[in-house]
Amino acid sequence: MVRSGMMRGGRGGMGMGMRGMRGAPFMHKKSFLPRHPFDLTLAEPAFPRVSAPPDDSVLTNALLKRSQDLTPTQQEQTAISNLVTKVQAVLDNLVIAPGDFNKCQLDEVRQVGSFKKGTMMAGHNVADIVIILKTLPTKDVAEVLGKKVEEDIQKSMKTEVVPKSEAIALEYNDKGFEIWNSLARVRCLIATLPQNIRKLDAEKHLDFKVVQSHLASIRHARWFEENAHHSTIKVLIRILKDLSNRFEGFAPLNPWICDLLAHSAIMNNPSRQALPVNLAFRRIFQLLASGLFVPGSAGITDPCEVGHIRVHTSMNLVQQDECCMVAQTLVRVLAHGGYKHILGFVENTTVAKEMSVWDGVVVSPMEPAYEKPTEKKDDEEEDMECVEESTMEDDNGE
Repeated sequence: MVRSGMMRGGRGGMGMGMRGMRGAPFMHKKSFLPRHPFDLTLAEPAFPRVSAPPDDSVLTNALLKRSQDLTPTQQEQTAISNLVTKVQAVLDNLVIAPGDFNKCQLDEVRQVGSFKKGTMMAGHNVADIVIILKTLPTKDVAEVLGKKVEEDIQKSMKTEVVPKSEAIALEYNDKGFEIWNSLARVRCLIATLPQNIRKLDAEKHLDFKVVQSHLASIRHARWFEENAHHSTIKVLIRILKDLSNRFEGFAPLNPWICDLLAHSAIMNNPSRQALPVNLAFRRIFQLLASGLFVPGSAGITDPCEVGHIRVHTSMNLVQQDECCMVAQTLVRVLAHGGYKHILGFVENTTVAKEMSVWDGVVVSPMEPAYEKPTEKKDDEEEDMECVEESTMEDDNGE
């Protein structure tokens, strides 16, 4: 339900059919025609500049400084790399030479997520490894495999002088197990071969969606390695993750959405060359504010899924509206020089919800455009652009 006179992004469906034909047996259900919001970068050939672009070096330096602040320290990177190396060595050995370990059979082991992509955040020293089994992932496989990995790591460390901070521990969860010490943590996510997915039994095996999301994280890591290795993209991803942590309206932007949004903002332009980070940063707010992630928008298609899945359909309608609403407020704050508040140099996230003044210009927060309907009538026609299903999961491996 959209408030009268307050629609974000318009409608993507076609209009009514011929007069007098409503309800006719040969009438087709309305088609869903997604559209892309106006993007000044893509439309630049039609709107050539009449003057030189302004000097934006202050924002560029601020973005690079913030990215540096969000990058893990050398100590953090060394700690996580050491732990990943130990876990990876044990798992690789179980793939090649399992010996008398026959509780499950490992096919391959893949590093995924932010550690693999090089987009880890400071203070979040976690790496992710997906373990693909040849056998079906039973509910007790995490405990059995986790104990074996812990034992083998302990054996390999017998000849070492291990500081107390690097003494390892083991934890279990519904997605696998975790090997950790006081400095770093490695999450081992259990999956199986794609052809085994349909054989999973909810009573005996790990949850179908969990296994599917772990396989998806492998596709995400492979796509990122091939397409998003540019350093500017990694800078922007860290900043987007930080924004999603600090601004409530951006919280639904999971790591995979941040990856795709940063890649699109930097690389999706007429020249196909990477945009400077300051232009890409402004572009993200402009796109979100113009309705990139609202019903009816073409949004960003998930490159790792079949069926043209739009990544923002993992968000519900309230979240889509709040994301657009916050962006519409912050894009005006940014236009009037409030980048320090947005980036977090000045810890003030209320600029997205409260009125603020910038050099005499008043920026008032936007109002919600979407209201949840009280109840749906039986004869009410479904809005195709609001009920689209998404198979995309929030990847723990991101």
